[in-house]
Amino acid sequence: MSGAAHADDHAHGHGVHGHGGHGQDAHGHGSFKDYVTGFVLSVILTAIPFWLVMGNVIEDKLVTGVVILGLAVVQIVVHMIYFLHMNTKSEGGWTFLALIFTITLVVITLFGSIWVMHHLNANMMPVSAEEMRHAP
Repeated sequence: MSGAAHADDHAHGHGVHGHGGHGQDAHGHGSFKDYVTGFVLSVILTAIPFWLVMGNVIEDKLVTGVVILGLAVVQIVVHMIYFLHMNTKSEGGWTFLALIFTITLVVITLFGSIWVMHHLNANMMPVSAEEMRHAP
């Protein structure tokens, strides 16, 4: 392939590497439409919790908190898809695998910490002031 033809192929996103197509350029970045969709979803997913809290829509604060946490998880997914461009195909699936690994480590750390703290709390014997005076 001549140098001019090779440069032309890379300029249009068609190169030897097989990138491009479906609204994405050679580096896997999203289209303007994807960014606008992500932005609109993010604004909606921010406005709903604000409205729930400021309008005191749900009387039970625990239910309000659970709904807000659910919407936060949805917003995290929106950001990962529309802004970070994470899916099972990007980077040969390695970004998705790294995400799964990170989530696994966080879950093990959180639940392990809670489990250890619960068992420490349950198994620690209360000590009175009298018993402390006779302790070695």
